[in-house]
Amino acid sequence: MVTTLPYGSWPSPITAELLATGGTRLGAPRLVGDAVWWTEGIATDGGRQAIVRTAGPVALPQPWDGTAVHDAEQHRPADPVTMLPAPFNARSRVHEYGGASWTVVPGDPSAESSPLIVFVNFEDQRVYAFREGEHPRPLTPVGPEVETAHGPSLRWADPTPVTLVDGTQEVWWICEDHTGGEQGPRLGTDGAPHIERYVAAVPLDASAAEDRTALRRVTPSSRFVAHARLSPRGDQLAWISWEHPQMPWDGTELHLAPLINGSAGEGTIIAGGTETSILQPEWLDDRRLMFLSDETGWWNPWVWSADDGSRQVLELDQEFASAMWGLGTTWYQVLDADRALVQHGRAATSLSVLRLSTAELSPLEVPLTQISAAELRTDGLLVLAGASPTRFAAIHIAHLDLGDTAATGPSPSAASSSARSLPALTPPALTPPAPILSPTSALRSSRGDAPDPAVLPQAESIEVPLPGGGVVHAIVHRPRQQGFAGREGELPPFIAQVHGGPTAHVPPVLSLPIAYYTSRGLGVVVVNYGGSTGYGREYRDRLRGQWGVVDVQDTVAVMEHLVAEGIADGARLAIEGGSAGGWTTLACLTRTDTFAAGASSYGVAELETFRLDTHDFESRYIDGLVGPYPERRDLYIERAPLSHVDELEVPVLLLQGEEDRIVPPSQSELFRDALAAKGIPHAYLLFAGEQHGFRRAETIIRATEAMLSFYGQVLGFSPACVPVLELQREGDRR
Repeated sequence: MVTTLPYGSWPSPITAELLATGGTRLGAPRLVGDAVWWTEGIATDGGRQAIVRTAGPVALPQPWDGTAVHDAEQHRPADPVTMLPAPFNARSRVHEYGGASWTVVPGDPSAESSPLIVFVNFEDQRVYAFREGEHPRPLTPVGPEVETAHGPSLRWADPTPVTLVDGTQEVWWICEDHTGGEQGPRLGTDGAPHIERYVAAVPLDASAAEDRTALRRVTPSSRFVAHARLSPRGDQLAWISWEHPQMPWDGTELHLAPLINGSAGEGTIIAGGTETSILQPEWLDDRRLMFLSDETGWWNPWVWSADDGSRQVLELDQEFASAMWGLGTTWYQVLDADRALVQHGRAATSLSVLRLSTAELSPLEVPLTQISAAELRTDGLLVLAGASPTRFAAIHIAHLDLGDTAATGPSPSAASSSARSLPALTPPALTPPAPILSPTSALRSSRGDAPDPAVLPQAESIEVPLPGGGVVHAIVHRPRQQGFAGREGELPPFIAQVHGGPTAHVPPVLSLPIAYYTSRGLGVVVVNYGGSTGYGREYRDRLRGQWGVVDVQDTVAVMEHLVAEGIADGARLAIEGGSAGGWTTLACLTRTDTFAAGASSYGVAELETFRLDTHDFESRYIDGLVGPYPERRDLYIERAPLSHVDELEVPVLLLQGEEDRIVPPSQSELFRDALAAKGIPHAYLLFAGEQHGFRRAETIIRATEAMLSFYGQVLGFSPACVPVLELQREGDRR
């Protein structure tokens, strides 16, 4: 029997509490000995990020005979052991977004002691070391007080264990240094605080815990550095760097320098520049480096050799990388001198084994459309992190048989039909059998309490033609809960979700926050507007100089398409987004009449103050998105949603973290004051203890219920069992 109720008012088992406390935020898994380790965000413990491991050894799945199917995957709770004691929080503040925050130092496999873990603690940004059961001890000093740092003045990210040629073990970290060195804190030539970033060696004997001189700079200072890689012989160092106003997806340089007495000089730039993005160099042997480059329009694999320089391995209209928002992000693993395990794709991500000498790309049948991490153990155990339209984010294991390394003949399926093979790096070799992957098994799911599939949405990827040519990519999630339907003749309200970044991408995967809406009878469409990753550099560059124009036009085009197709009610359209998505939300509300309401989470409202108040990593991002300042100050003013509040006629909800250094509260408060001055219905919720993105359970619950109540009041439905959000018109700023 089907119950007919107005869209938006269907009762749903997916509550805000379930979103906040039932799920687990999983970090990239690592293979440590015979166990799998990863990080978990604990919303009920202030959102801290803990390091966990499997309770026992992870056995290698049985070799696959080809009879099983991937859809038969069984969920096996991992029952993880929490390694990092409270209140420690393994989270970096480098670039404010952080990235890789912990590692395990290799030791003697026969030793009885547990592995040595090193991590950076969020509160003080010091590096600590401990073994399981021990209290962490600091390895780096407390940074001196620097007012412009707005927090610790020494910060660390992306740890890499290193063994020097003399056998000394240490861990190399990217250091973000706000202290200014011997000259002290000061402003740079651009008027911004002087900040240096470099790779630094942190000794494991705690000698640097109170003595900063015990730290050793490994690379010269740059505005930004990443991906430091020591050659197998230990005598050469590769790393990437970039300077303002570039972002790492705009242009980076790949450096190569000899390592002398533990430090590298300026060395030589062997690839990249201001218009080419180089990512993740990895050594194949002592004379060859693999890396990813978008020189030909897509991030594809390349190899540099001391003998022949740089050569592209294959040219494929797919991305083998994405925007590097977090330091330490990787997209492939070198398996041997001629093979790599690579992630690649467009809207969705695939996993393949790439043979460099022949450009052969052997796909692995993985039932995931988003793969965020993959690592292979020497015995064939593969650990994956990913999700799909029918699976929540989870950590999976499988058995990967790479096949006999003996040559058997050329492969008839080298690369793919759309790949353009480039000249081989070495004389063609006979190709072994294709790799075989067993069915995956879930080791740890982000949703141990996953709702019945009957209340979950079904993702539909669409391409909407644009008036001037080209398309905009989007993912439609229609209202869905078995047993419920809207009233006859009624079309559902639809919410446009616009991602942050804006250089980012939302894949077609199962999302419980989206199901929170769709199970109540609301439609959701996720818009990967021009500027998004996943569709090549040309699509990404559509937003250059056009932020606040292309993203707005693309979002409106998607909504007009849904209305024209009879999918959405054109009078009941809403929009929401966070950070840069908040900017697009506010821009759509102030510059178009498409939407009846909008919710901005820590969104950018204007640009002149923002460029001074935001953190260093993105302080010149707007140069590429809008134009250089002050030369194009006119655009900074004209594009700002704050400049067009007079054109706004619909209610707005503003959500903000009090400790946000990326988009400070002043942005939301300027817009709130403008709404109040015009008498537009609005609400402003400021959450103590939250930064850029909400992690605490109580915040997630309050924000989620506030948005649903807000949409109900404006779009004309009555959501069940949520507190009513009080909307203000003017004056009252509670």
